[in-house]
Amino acid sequence: MASVSARLRDLVARGRNVVALTGAGISAESGVPTFRGKDGFWEKESIEDLASPRGFRRDPRRVWSWYDARRRQIAACSPNAGHRALAAYQAQHPGTTLVTQNVDALHRRAGSRPLEIHGCLFRVRCPREGVTREDLRVPLPEIPPVCGCGATLRPDVVWFGELLPEKEMGEAMEAARRAELFLVIGTSSLVYPAASLPEIARGRGAYLAEINVEETPLSALADEVLTGPAAEVLPGLLGIGDP
Repeated sequence: MASVSARLRDLVARGRNVVALTGAGISAESGVPTFRGKDGFWEKESIEDLASPRGFRRDPRRVWSWYDARRRQIAACSPNAGHRALAAYQAQHPGTTLVTQNVDALHRRAGSRPLEIHGCLFRVRCPREGVTREDLRVPLPEIPPVCGCGATLRPDVVWFGELLPEKEMGEAMEAARRAELFLVIGTSSLVYPAASLPEIARGRGAYLAEINVEETPLSALADEVLTGPAAEVLPGLLGIGDP
């Protein structure tokens, strides 16, 4: 794996106020396609049609057919060594905060307790009652799924034009302010407000380490950049091995 400084190793071993922010890169290593780019989910479909309140109101069946196919694809994927290392580290250091932009539930399946700031594909929400519940059925038996109250359920994910969940984002920002070590893993660092979290942490004096297969806009701000896949870098960095 990439060379790790003594400073970073010490902060990892201390395990005090550690925050990890993960993005699409760590899930791509499990076979989950990213949203953009070659073979991305958005390559052949319209964002406006599939991931906006207006598109859902216009054609909920089309939106749910697409999300059901995405749920099937992700359900066939498994957490990788990076997911498992983060889960094991969080178990050893309960004060660790894991924030993810991913909606695939792979962190939870690995055993983590993540703040899912973009929601989760395997939860549904009733727009009439405001109630959210887990739904792991694959495939869904009914498209679109309907709540007991008669309203059409929607995926519990953040769509374009919507605000991030206040509770989760508030907790993530507070953790960033307190962080001694902030790990940025497999994210392009382009999507705000999530991309502001490492900036907040760095501004408060946290040691900022980036793990990615390529350079990102955050690389110049980071105290340390470890180049490589999360599944290869994280087990050694966190001292976990591959559980």
